[in-house]
Amino acid sequence: MIIDSLPQASRYDALHPLFPLACATLLRSDIASLPPGRHPLRGEDCVLVIAHDEGRGTGGAVLESHRRFIDVQFVLDGADCIGWRPAADCRTIVRPYDEQGDVALYGDAPLHWCTVTGPLFAVFFPGDAHAPLGGSGRLHRAVIKIRI
Repeated sequence: MIIDSLPQASRYDALHPLFPLACATLLRSDIASLPPGRHPLRGEDCVLVIAHDEGRGTGGAVLESHRRFIDVQFVLDGADCIGWRPAADCRTIVRPYDEQGDVALYGDAPLHWCTVTGPLFAVFFPGDAHAPLGGSGRLHRAVIKIRI
């Protein structure tokens, strides 16, 4: 897991060849005006998902993990509180790993919570169980999925 300020994102360019594209996309001046839904940036290897969601609070946020994608989470409006726990430490499986959706869901509680609001971004790798939508109120989010 990484949490940093978007203007510092270039320091992570070596993590994955598509990371510079992901960060440049988050820095676009028109990103907040994009319609909700999936926006392929490089086919299905790098996809931007724009979402308008209601925060569930820390009691309602559910840990999830992925095996094939890195999640880069950015909040365009509002403040999200995202939980984290190593996926290997999750013991309560709510939904077993679904290959097609690349997601598993857990009933365990996060070990750490972090508030993510502009200009901060968070990166979750396979192995990082994360619980988005732990904030409250309306959240306008951008999530970039990078295939590993």
